[in-house]
Amino acid sequence: MNVLEALQAINSRFGPSGQERRVAEKIRALAEPYADEVHTDVMGNLIVHKKGAGARVMLCAHMDSIGFMVTHLEDSGLLRVGAVGGVEPGDVLGTPVRFANGVLGALQQEEGLEEGKKREMGQLFVDIGAVDAADARARVQVGDMAVYHTPTYLSGRSIFGPYLDDRVCCVALLMALERVQNSPNDLYFVFTTQEEVGLRGAQTAAFAIDPDYAVVADVTDCGDLPGSGHTCSARQGGGAAIKVMDRSVICHPQMVELLRDLAKEGKIRHQMDVMDCGGTDGGAIHKSRAGVVTGGVSIPCRYTHTPQESVALSDVTDCAALLAALVQKELPPIERVGG
Repeated sequence: MNVLEALQAINSRFGPSGQERRVAEKIRALAEPYADEVHTDVMGNLIVHKKGAGARVMLCAHMDSIGFMVTHLEDSGLLRVGAVGGVEPGDVLGTPVRFANGVLGALQQEEGLEEGKKREMGQLFVDIGAVDAADARARVQVGDMAVYHTPTYLSGRSIFGPYLDDRVCCVALLMALERVQNSPNDLYFVFTTQEEVGLRGAQTAAFAIDPDYAVVADVTDCGDLPGSGHTCSARQGGGAAIKVMDRSVICHPQMVELLRDLAKEGKIRHQMDVMDCGGTDGGAIHKSRAGVVTGGVSIPCRYTHTPQESVALSDVTDCAALLAALVQKELPPIERVGG
């Protein structure tokens, strides 16, 4: 699977939190040739099942993206918006956006704001070129969502684009699925919804699947940028980042050790992922039912949640290789207390 082509195809689909259906349709088309069963649950999670007789293993990456929701139409035709997920207003000024129906616009800010002062969402608006509120209302309604409308491209050895968090990890999951022939484990590749607004899809998917083991593929912050302050350990180009901790989860020591051993055995470039901020779907999954042995394999990502994020192409392939190694290793089912 070509990483850039797959990512461009997925990113071309509209899919903010709660409206992931179009993204799911594209991922389903890419996954079906390698799956035994594929279905979508009530929350919109896409669940790709590759049957096996052994332990139940859930691999997870979220499909949704941050975005903006129209909250008010000004008389001038400008649109006031609220954030869907973690948006830093100062990072998005001048960014082109698109709505589900194809309407385009740009994020701008009020005039007369003090230079250097922290921006608030209430000071931003979207200009779609409307002449007044009636003109705007004919194209966009209160409650409609917009997403970044910026390109996805390769420059040097890095991919740049919007929503690499977490669609680049969706591609990594697809690459791992593509490599699996006959796994000794019962595999569930889950592409979740609404991660950016509270890990919601992962919570219901984990409850339904009831896995013995889970590994979450997500991006992680980079500690190699100027001024990063050593709040995270991963660096871009350093290989698959084996998660140890973030604010949502302390990964199970058994899974951390297993992933590290598999990386060494397979000569897969890897590093450890420790963050004192952020979180992933693992925060919901590890607490499901009586608990799940949960870990994470991360892709270091620069400029997360901005209109142009960046990852190293080699980190994507390393992440996919480690995920593939995990699911093809025979894992013992977890003994259930009272089960």
